[in-house]
Amino acid sequence: MSEVALVKCDSYDSENVFEAVKRAVMLLGGPEELVKGKRILLKPNLLSAKVPEKAVTTNPAVFEAVIKVFANNNKEFFYGDSPGFGSPKKVAQKAGIFDIGEKYGLKMGKFNSGKTVSFPEGRTCKNFEIAYAALEADSVINICKMKTHQLTKITGAVKNSLGLVYGLNKAGFHAKYPDALSFSRMLIDLNLLLRPALHIMDGVIAMEGNGPGAGDPRHMGVIIASKDPVAVDSLFCKLIDLDPEYVPTNVFGQSEGLGFMDDLEILGDDPEELIKKDFNVIKRPVKNESFSKLNILKSLILRKPFIEAQKCVKCGICIEACPIDPKALSYKKGKENPPVYDYGKCIRCYCCQEMCPQKAIDVKTPLFGKWFVYK
Repeated sequence: MSEVALVKCDSYDSENVFEAVKRAVMLLGGPEELVKGKRILLKPNLLSAKVPEKAVTTNPAVFEAVIKVFANNNKEFFYGDSPGFGSPKKVAQKAGIFDIGEKYGLKMGKFNSGKTVSFPEGRTCKNFEIAYAALEADSVINICKMKTHQLTKITGAVKNSLGLVYGLNKAGFHAKYPDALSFSRMLIDLNLLLRPALHIMDGVIAMEGNGPGAGDPRHMGVIIASKDPVAVDSLFCKLIDLDPEYVPTNVFGQSEGLGFMDDLEILGDDPEELIKKDFNVIKRPVKNESFSKLNILKSLILRKPFIEAQKCVKCGICIEACPIDPKALSYKKGKENPPVYDYGKCIRCYCCQEMCPQKAIDVKTPLFGKWFVYK
């Protein structure tokens, strides 16, 4: 059984957020009980350079509240993330996180470099390229964001740990583990290796729909916290009326001993009062989309990203974000036109959709797929 704290928090008013985070932490035993060691890494979600109102990144009010709740003269805090696109500093500046760090004298950790760490116990992945920031920390506080995700359905506590892998190595994992099931198993191995001490989810304003970077902000009004990342994500699922078993990181996380999906002790507020049944998320099981040798069938059946031409500014970020070589996107019709997909090469990792700064990439299901695969 895992304890998970659920606390109402209606807005990003700094005092409200501080009291909500403090209450969640105290319900779990208090700062000294939860986080050990001297050097503490605060790891927000800094996916890309977006202002807080877009609900793409951890809100600076939540980041500040965590700093204040855990403030201790005997601890040294630093922070950061490895963004999907852009430098860690520039993304943190745009997201409002950098200013909070400056306010409290916190330094950014090293997320542009790292080293390979062996993990023989890994069921799927036995080597990870870990950022020096994570390796230099005694404990990690994972300050994740409540969002949908095209590949894994949701991105929360478990998925946010991928930012502890430095630089372009994250994209490499998408190429190596192209389907949702293998990618999720890799994420479980990563969490078992790094074991963040505490997970705090910013669910005040969540993201629904075309997440994790192009969806719509949705008020949920909650802070969730636990030492167990699977418990955090499973409670997130409950609040959006999504069966936790439809999220592979929950299923594999429980089976591999990372945490609990079913046996939760919910502390704080009543989840039944906070459920949003109309939350826009795909409410069906993940399908194994590994059709590597059937390229024709892939295009006719599998979900795929597509570019809305009227929104596209031809920046080429989607091409850069594609993790495979040769790329699944190119300026086939010239740079004056939107990039074109080669769906025979596309591995359906949705890195292009995740990184598009204009929300110009969505995901659709072909007609045959609706009939035969995604019923």
